[in-house]
Amino acid sequence: MIIGGRTFDFDRHFYIMGILNVTPDSFSDGGKYNDMDQALRHTEQMIDEGADIIDVGGESTRPGHIKITDREEIERVCPIIEKIKERFDVPVSLDTYKSAVAAAGALAGADLINDIWGLKWDYVREKSIYDSEAVNGETCVDINENLSMAEVIAKAGVPCCLMHNRNNNDNPFGYNNFIEDVISDMQESIDIALKAGISKDNIMIDPGIGFAKDLQQNLVMMNHLYALCKLGYPILLGTSRKSMIGLTLDLPVEQREEGTIATSVIGYQAGCRIFRVHDVKANLRALRMTEAILNAG
Repeated sequence: MIIGGRTFDFDRHFYIMGILNVTPDSFSDGGKYNDMDQALRHTEQMIDEGADIIDVGGESTRPGHIKITDREEIERVCPIIEKIKERFDVPVSLDTYKSAVAAAGALAGADLINDIWGLKWDYVREKSIYDSEAVNGETCVDINENLSMAEVIAKAGVPCCLMHNRNNNDNPFGYNNFIEDVISDMQESIDIALKAGISKDNIMIDPGIGFAKDLQQNLVMMNHLYALCKLGYPILLGTSRKSMIGLTLDLPVEQREEGTIATSVIGYQAGCRIFRVHDVKANLRALRMTEAILNAG
């Protein structure tokens, strides 16, 4: 897969996606990096520690988070994307489920769209509402055409990560056979992508740990990650500091590094090859050791 001009060989190697939340209310690091200078310093630190991609998020997606408007999110993420691309030679991912934000982000230089709704947000809400204006009054990749998220990504020609999710109004999310249903949901997202014209080579998938799943379901998903491999797409794993770890180990968010590393190692063994984490150095070292052992024959 080509991301930001770089080749990512998921058949031979793993990669680290460093998390940069430019939000005041994210569950782990809200408010730490929503100042431009702080965000750039943290970006530089993550790159120095070995991050292969920087994932920029402008809206918290923690349980009970407050949704913000497209414009607010655009004003948070676009300036930092532009500055990162200007200052560093690193691919930038944009963490958003909103098509208008994705369009603006692609215009600002985002190399990958990381969608927690797997292209389905347009179908979850009753009516799609698009902001036809962008930052500084510039239009964003024909937002006025009311493009869906899939259409925006296809038109921008950038890769995407499709995460598993379900409508929170479904309680307990309507699963019949949990693993089979997750695979079926993921296939639906993939089909939406392909139908919109997104290349198969531009798709990765994410099991959605912490989304539309209770603690036991998150643990079961971790134990069956290999089942997603049969879909034939690179798998991104995002478990960093999440409640699954906190609830299992009875630890606050700032003490979940070891638990995160354990999930990264298990994820690698199951076939995951890109890891979205807060603690870049520690996860990179653990994964290098895991890779060396498993490749030793």
